[in-house]
Amino acid sequence: MQTPDDKWAARYGGDEYYYGVEPNDFLREQAGRLAPGARVLCLAEGEGRNAVFLAERGCAVTAVDASASGLKKLERLAAERGVRVEAVLADLADFEVGTARWDAVVSIWAHVPPALRRDLYARCVRGLRPGGVLILEAYRPEQLAFKTGGPPDPALMPRLSDLREELKGLDLPLAREAEREVREGRGHGGRSATVQVVAVKPGAA
Repeated sequence: MQTPDDKWAARYGGDEYYYGVEPNDFLREQAGRLAPGARVLCLAEGEGRNAVFLAERGCAVTAVDASASGLKKLERLAAERGVRVEAVLADLADFEVGTARWDAVVSIWAHVPPALRRDLYARCVRGLRPGGVLILEAYRPEQLAFKTGGPPDPALMPRLSDLREELKGLDLPLAREAEREVREGRGHGGRSATVQVVAVKPGAA
């Protein structure tokens, strides 16, 4: 039987970057919200394309993933681009987010079981500093009809109504469900059903 570790090792183990080396489109659109020097936490960061992009913009980035193969590729990409990213090998269920520690949290395609997602985002709300921002894109259950990426289990994909509950304590200046083209390496390719959120912790930055 294939374990989750086996799956990600197979996906990330070769020389190719499975999801490409360019950042997620939504993150690129929203990156102007992050000032140079911002302390940023990237969740389920895989091979590192989003973390490296933010490091190139001058952010101090910590990237967390449970795949050693993915983080090895992240470190390679960071070295090629001449930037530094702190890579942390950890399960998101165990990672200590901290309190008022981050200027931003980035969650791109971080598909985890609902109970873990609720706990993780509650920890992220606590972990953001006042004025801090959470930038999130995920597939929603309607993605199963498109078959262009994402997990096969709809329980791992949130709806906007779920995220409104799970991100209580943050203001949501942008929150929408969208259909859009997602083209990211071999992993994501075509029309997709996503949910996009920008959430801000009240208080002075």
